[in-house]
Amino acid sequence: MRHRGSTIEELRGSVGLRIADEQLLRTLAAGLDDVEKLLRDTARSEVQAVHDAASHLVEAGGKRFRPMMTLLAGEFGDGNHADVVIAAAAVELVHLATLYHDDVMDEATMRRGAPSVNARWTNSIAILTGDFLFAHASRLVSDLGTDAARILAETFSELVTGQMRETVGPGEGEDPVDHYLTVIAQKTGSLIATSGRFGAMVSGAKPDAIRAMQRFGEIIGTAFQISDDIIDIASPSHESGKTPGTDLREGVRTLPMLYALADPDTDPRLVELLAGPITDDDLVEEALTLLRASTGLDRAMVTLSDYAQRARTELAPLPAGPARDACESVADYLVARTR
Repeated sequence: MRHRGSTIEELRGSVGLRIADEQLLRTLAAGLDDVEKLLRDTARSEVQAVHDAASHLVEAGGKRFRPMMTLLAGEFGDGNHADVVIAAAAVELVHLATLYHDDVMDEATMRRGAPSVNARWTNSIAILTGDFLFAHASRLVSDLGTDAARILAETFSELVTGQMRETVGPGEGEDPVDHYLTVIAQKTGSLIATSGRFGAMVSGAKPDAIRAMQRFGEIIGTAFQISDDIIDIASPSHESGKTPGTDLREGVRTLPMLYALADPDTDPRLVELLAGPITDDDLVEEALTLLRASTGLDRAMVTLSDYAQRARTELAPLPAGPARDACESVADYLVARTR
């Protein structure tokens, strides 16, 4: 388990969460420690192979943004800390399960600095481990009532639909940008929406607060993906900590690329480069240079700013205070991290 002090320091810088209120910091840090313990307990199995594979990503860590959103949303209710922790662990289990499945679909070899389960074991083990975690997430929320179980089932449906949309691609006559925004709203936004909804709901928050955190979560989740899209193109590796052009190498058309392709004045050479995956480093650098000079990057920045403003607007029904300030700081961070 992570030491409480280090968790507090992580919270100060994690995903743009700026919290000045020490009591809120301590509450969230304690909650995340409880979530971490529950995740480890849930990943245990008497079957060693199951235990090793299920614990693999749990032990690898991560930002735990979804459980943090659940705990933060719980601050708008009257308490019931135990149920909020259960909900927070459940959404993280769902997230981890999708990572196991994503790695199989993407034929990934690394995840969070460690070999992916499909690379270390097999695709079959990775798929079954994801199913194992999905099952335990359902078991956890069943203790929270039938509404929670129904909401999680609906979220499963959204996640799978988003993945199917992405795999199949836009339909005939469908705008690629609209298709992409729908995909990321379902693949990323839906689970973060459920994170906020669960936290407010199980803590006894008012209906307006529950709806606000659900909508805020959906918009923020979508905006985080747009922000990542921009950083993959615009930010040098020494600033972002990531190798730029990853999406280009994988042949993934992200929002700035789609906007560039939609502009009839875009450099034909860029259109040619975006036709498929780019494996040559020099060609990746050429594509990045052209993308940085294109209208696609500017339009993506405008869209990101719009999402961040919409997210802040959704917070209007919530009472003023440290928890609402923390939510607003996330929306501000999304734009700031791309500049």
